Amino acid sequence: MSSKVNRRTVLAGVGASVAAAVFPPRVAAATYYPNEQHRRVLELAAEQVERHRASLWRTDIVAIADFAMPSSLPRFHFANLDRGEVRSFLVAHGRGSDPEHDGFLKSFSNEVGSLATSRGAYVTYEWYKGKYGTSIRLGGLSPENSNVLDRAIVLHPAWYADPAMLDKWGKLGRSDGCFAMSETDFNEALWHLSGGRLIYADRLGLG
Repeated sequence: MSSKVNRRTVLAGVGASVAAAVFPPRVAAATYYPNEQHRRVLELAAEQVERHRASLWRTDIVAIADFAMPSSLPRFHFANLDRGEVRSFLVAHGRGSDPEHDGFLKSFSNEVGSLATSRGAYVTYEWYKGKYGTSIRLGGLSPENSNVLDRAIVLHPAWYADPAMLDKWGKLGRSDGCFAMSETDFNEALWHLSGGRLIYADRLGLG
């Protein structure tokens, strides 16, 4: 197995006890979790969907960004609540959150010009063409990320978020506060995360 696959782990399992709370007619009656991290990701995703349901258009897939983990590890978890599956990807954080550029997020900010990552709940909007090509607009649903639109914080692909950066530097590059993924992984976000779905970001320590 290649190092790229090792770092961008694709993890799947069944967790109906969480998913059934949100989508009871569509979930099989299985209770197996591949690991404790998946269980916690699915539970948090279901909890955040209930908290922000009125602002969402789709509630089948939720992204959980665990910024307690370094950028060298897959910490952007796509939780499929219909299937009880979790798939995990690399994601970069903002340079204002990591001024030493050691790969660890130190702080969050909602301030315009901070170049930092913001914590809280986001809703994904439409696709558009930007500096990095096709990107996904985001809206802030929390007081801690209320300036998302003014700061132009989006989800986009970037060369500095490619796994090849880990081979050279042992960490990803930094964004200006956006969620930046490799081009290959960003295609997953385009197909499975855009269009009114939820992203929740914080220092979570989910493992």
